[in-house]
Amino acid sequence: MAVSAPDVLSASLTSASSLVLLQFFSRIFTFVLNQALVRLASPQTFGTAAIQFELLLSTILFLSREGVRNALLRSSDAPASADLVYNISLLPAFGGMLFAALVALIYVRTSSASTRAQPFFLLSVVIYAVAASTELLAEPLYIRAQNELHFDLRVRAEGTAVFCKTLVTFIILAAFPAKYALTAFAVGQLAYGQATLYTFATAYRGDLHYGFKEVTVNLHGNTTNVLFDPELLRLSGAMTLQSVVKHFLTEGDKFLVSRLSPLADQGGYAIASNYGCPTPGSLVARILFQPIEETVRVFFSKTLPSITDLAPFTTPTDAQTAALQLSSHILHTLLLLFTHLLLLLATFAPPFLPIATNTFLPPRYRTTSAPTILGAYIYYIPTMAYNGVLEAFLAAACTPADLRAQSRMMAGATLAFVGAAVWFARGLRLGDAGLVWANIANLGARALYAWAFVRRYYAARGLAGAVDWRGAVPPGQVLVVFAGAAVVARVSARAGAPRPKTLWAQKRHIVTGGVLAVGCLAACFVFEKDQFAQVLSVLRKR
Repeated sequence: MAVSAPDVLSASLTSASSLVLLQFFSRIFTFVLNQALVRLASPQTFGTAAIQFELLLSTILFLSREGVRNALLRSSDAPASADLVYNISLLPAFGGMLFAALVALIYVRTSSASTRAQPFFLLSVVIYAVAASTELLAEPLYIRAQNELHFDLRVRAEGTAVFCKTLVTFIILAAFPAKYALTAFAVGQLAYGQATLYTFATAYRGDLHYGFKEVTVNLHGNTTNVLFDPELLRLSGAMTLQSVVKHFLTEGDKFLVSRLSPLADQGGYAIASNYGCPTPGSLVARILFQPIEETVRVFFSKTLPSITDLAPFTTPTDAQTAALQLSSHILHTLLLLFTHLLLLLATFAPPFLPIATNTFLPPRYRTTSAPTILGAYIYYIPTMAYNGVLEAFLAAACTPADLRAQSRMMAGATLAFVGAAVWFARGLRLGDAGLVWANIANLGARALYAWAFVRRYYAARGLAGAVDWRGAVPPGQVLVVFAGAAVVARVSARAGAPRPKTLWAQKRHIVTGGVLAVGCLAACFVFEKDQFAQVLSVLRKR
């Protein structure tokens, strides 16, 4: 590798801080936008825009580009391979346009009559498909920026796009009647795609083209012209096929909600899952942990592939051993961070969720499925964090055989998810919240599979003790403090149950929660200060 693991880590840490700021402003804009929409639009309209249209968009984008993105992160940084990588990066742009038209057509043909009857529904779907295609036109330059570790460009592009989307949507919502709400979101998304393309195109002025370029290579002693790197093309295809299953497993709850639930309940589900009224903990978690997942995917992809090429049970070089140890330390640190997130949410979110929903949810949404779904999301977010980082490691370090094995596991997980969703939702009468619990089970199983891969990976390279579950769990004293705080918080909630769920009426309960939270954080500092000092030491060196 031309770029060392510490250099990649340094760039990744810079990226993480920038992405956290991007996510912060993006989520704040989204929060404000959704708060306006839920007051201007009915739950039926909000469910269509925030569940069905967002699912349409994510299906087009994820299946068109995710596999290629992940595969090309593992490409060589040698100048000779740049044109081959660029040629592959054009495939999402061309294939995505056709795929967008196909997915939009299928969506319209399979939508319910009540969904299609909404004002400007068909026009909005067409605009969403065009918006997705426009965003995909920037994909070659996005991939180039990622491979060159130009994370600042990605942050600038997405930040500009979020601002344009928010501004355009607000203007249409404010200037036109409520019947244009779906169109407002569609045109806002088109502005997002155009801003993304414009930012990348101006940054790489003159370098954006949509023609394939032949490259002369020496293959088995013979000179030949090729368009694609065969290994990267195969890996891109394999990861794209796997992304079909991964997308259904990730968005399966929304697929089922969009087909099985009334539009009003879809609006309630959208409130819980799309930040219309998030709990403070969930908003902070998504602002922080999505950038972490994206950053470590780049770090592992740039650090581990050359080590992956080692035959199992062969001795790595000193530089490779140092990279392995650094990657294991980063992984342990993140998993420990996620465990703290789980402890905080499980301890404090359930006793205070009724106050949060009463404060943020508009009255007409309190009778939908939103409150119960938010209760399930308390456990969904940390599970998603565990799975995201562990699967990022697997994607960066896997061989084609590992990828095939994971695909078989995911195929089985798909069937299990559907069965679990039906059982939780109908057998246990959990309704739409049952779909979230089924997703939690699915993500947990995938995380365990990836964890087993991580342990095998290090053991095969002579570092069997490099990763261990004990490194991802706080000391026993911290667990005891959190358990005690959970009991006290629930007793306090029960004592305040007869009073209205307003901030003033529940002030004693809120103060109790604040004191308990400070106590838990103090316990973390006292009993884990050595771990914190070690992490800070690593960060200062980078």
